[in-house]
Parts: sequence; C-alpha cells; structure tokens
Amino acid sequence: QVQLVESGGGLVQAGGSLRLSCAASGRTFRTRAMGWFRQAPEKEREFVARISASGTVTNYADSVKGRFTISRDYAKDTVYLQMNSLKPEDTAVYYCAASDGTYSRDPQRYEYWGQGTQVTVSS
Repeated sequence: QVQLVESGGGLVQAGGSLRLSCAASGRTFRTRAMGWFRQAPEKEREFVARISASGTVTNYADSVKGRFTISRDYAKDTVYLQMNSLKPEDTAVYYCAASDGTYSRDPQRYEYWGQGTQVTVSS
C-alpha cells in the first residue's frame, strides 16, 4: 500500500514557475517508478513525466520537455515536479502516481494515485 499526497499547486502568471511535491508513505515506494499526470477540464488524463525506481532515468511528454523536471528524494520519500516557463495550456489538475512496478507512460500501469493539486496559469 502506498499513500500519496500532492502539494504546491496554485495560480501563477505565464512564464512563472511552480514546484509540485508528492509525499509518499508505504514500504514499497522506493521500489516503484513514479509519474506525474495532468487532467484539464473536459480532457483525458495525460502523461507529464516519469522517473524510474532508481531515480536515474526520467522521461517527459514532448509538451513539457525542457521546461519541467521530475526528481525524487529518498530521504524524504518525496517526488517533485519543477515547472518552469509555465504556459496557460499547462493549466490542469496534476496527479502524482506510483507504478505497479513497471516504468511506463500508461496511466493504467500506475497503481496508486494522489488526490491531485490544481495548477492555473494566467495569460
């Protein structure tokens, strides 16, 4: 069992930055790849970024590559998403998720989800 709690969302102007945090509890957190997903109103949930269980491999959606950075802190059992150069189209609810042991972009391969945090980027 893994519990995930996101924080750090908010309202920011275009071009600004935010850092999302995902605090995890549960013994298997460190053995799981972690991902960030987002869902805008009336749109499907989409992949944003993922990081391997070892923390050595990362991958990003093309829409955020070069602007977002995913990382994880094993001492704090926390995953981060640093978001720079934010755009209005980044507006969405952002979710942190723990994988089923695989390293995937597919949300169906993620077993545990946080409650989400709202990010709103104004133009």
